[in-house]
Formats: sequence, C-alpha cells, structure tokens
Amino acid sequence: MKPLETKLAVSHLVDEKVPLFLWGPPGIGKSSIVRQIAGEKGIGFIDLRLSLLDPTDLRGIPFFDQRARKAVWAPPAFLPDGSEPEGILFLDELNTAAPMVQASAYQLILDRRIGEYTLPEGWAIVAAGNRESDRGVVYRMPAPLANRFVHLEMESDPGQWRRWALSQGIDASIVGFLSARPDALFLFDAKSSHRSFATPRSWEYVDKVIQSTPEAELLMPLIAGAIGEELAAEFLSWRAAASELPDLDAILRGEDAVVPENPNALHVLASMIVRRIDRESPKEVLESLLAYLMKLPPEFSVMVVKELQHEGVLLEKCENFKVWIRKFAHLLA
Repeated sequence: MKPLETKLAVSHLVDEKVPLFLWGPPGIGKSSIVRQIAGEKGIGFIDLRLSLLDPTDLRGIPFFDQRARKAVWAPPAFLPDGSEPEGILFLDELNTAAPMVQASAYQLILDRRIGEYTLPEGWAIVAAGNRESDRGVVYRMPAPLANRFVHLEMESDPGQWRRWALSQGIDASIVGFLSARPDALFLFDAKSSHRSFATPRSWEYVDKVIQSTPEAELLMPLIAGAIGEELAAEFLSWRAAASELPDLDAILRGEDAVVPENPNALHVLASMIVRRIDRESPKEVLESLLAYLMKLPPEFSVMVVKELQHEGVLLEKCENFKVWIRKFAHLLA
C-alpha cells in the first residue's frame, strides 16, 4: 500500500479505534505517517517502544494500600492518563519486543486495559514493525496477538515522495536526481552487509547534510554515511553535472533564458520550478513560465505542467496555455 493510501486507511481506523499493525521495511516513514495523522487531527500522540520495557513495566508496579489493606498496581506514567481526551498510543517496533513483553500487551490491545489501568475511551492503538525479511532483530508475532490487529503493509512510492519533497523544500538536486532515478529512493537489500542504504528517511538526511553546507572534502563521506558510497558518488557526479542552470527569476520575469542540454540539469530545473510556483503565483508569472516551458524538451515540459496542475495551479486561465496545449496535446493522451 502506498504512503497516501496507507495514511488514509490508518486515519479511518484511528477514528473507529480499531487496533492496527503497520508493516514495512525500515526508513519508509511508518512512524512519520502516524505522527502526522495525530497532528492533523489535533489529538495526543505517545510513542512507546515496548522493546525497551520489561514485562512488568507495562502492567505497573504493585504497592500496598494501607487504607484498603490490599496490594494494588500503580499504572506506568508513560501511558495516557486522560489529560488529553483523544490520541494515538503508538507501539513502534512492537515485534522487536521480547515475547513476554508482547504477551503483556495482549490485554491492553484487545481489552484496552491492563491490570488496574484502562486506556481512555478516545485513544486509539496503532503498532508498527519491520518484516522478518528486513534483517532486523524481530520476534515472530504470536498468532493470538496478530489476530488482535488489522494488518497493513506499506511500501515507498517515488511519485508521492516527490510531491511531498517539493512541498517540504527538499533540495532540488535530490528531487531532480530521484526523478531521474526513481529506483534509488529505496535500495534495501536484506542480504547486504552494508550499514548505509537509501530510504526515504536517509534521503532526508542527505538534504540536512546539504543544508549544513559542509566543507567540500566532507560532503562525500557524509552523504555516503546516509545512502552508501556507490549511490553517493553517483548522486554527487549527477549534481555537479546539473549545477549550471538558467536564472529561474529571469525565466519568471519573461526574460530570454537558455535551455539546458544536460538531462540532469533539466530534472533539477523542473524540480525548482514546481517548488517555486504555487496557487498564489501571479498570472503574468505563469504566462512567462509557459512561454519558457514551450522551449523545453516535450517530456520535461509535460512533467512540469502535470505537477503544477496536481498542486492546483490554474494554468488553464493563461493565454499561453492554449498555445502550449496545441504544441504538446499529442503527449497528453
């Protein structure tokens, strides 16, 4: 299931308080999606790693109540206490927890209570974990626990990641490179012994490395530490070839600007345009942009227009759009 569809499905199940387990390889954004849902709904969010707990930690610690003359259980402070009426209790990496800890979660997940503790009515439970084939330290989930969840499997999607990256201001060279090499968004081989590999999460790290403006001699080892040496070398070579770009401001002012011949540069330029233009861009800017797009190779021109339309930019109201349509209509079928 792709990220946007996964997010929509999780959101529905959170509303209905149906326990959900989200499966997927490392680094594709499982926890980020759940956190985003909580933020968009304006509800609480608690990230609980059961792998860090002992079986007794979840149930709480017993103490003697002198007034009642009996032993009672003090619930742990890390569980929702009702101060926030609604929220998501996120059990990340649940299947990395020891079997006894997983067993202690049975009652909490199904009955929404454990020992003396009861989960507040407005809170939903979402769990996540890597698959057994992902080279992680995981324990096979017992059938009684697995049957307490609705299971969804998430996968990465280069097109959806590109649109997200543009909205978040990810460096244009990264977006451009992954537009040219969509397979490089996620390169995880469970049989490989390499410690660094490309995932959506590690590409975010590459963006942070670039934004930190390290010394030239540090750029390669830092990026290699995020996505691996071979891919880092390819990305930096590609980035260097795409470094000579026309002045985007001049393009948007309607001034004459050269069209790059290097496909790498065209990918970066397309990413820069889509990140720069939005629904509030003046009509005269859009007219200038369309005039320039008609000079680009057809596949790049169509890609930019489709991306802008997906973002709600009303190019159709421009006079130059009619000319653009006549020129590239045969590619839109």
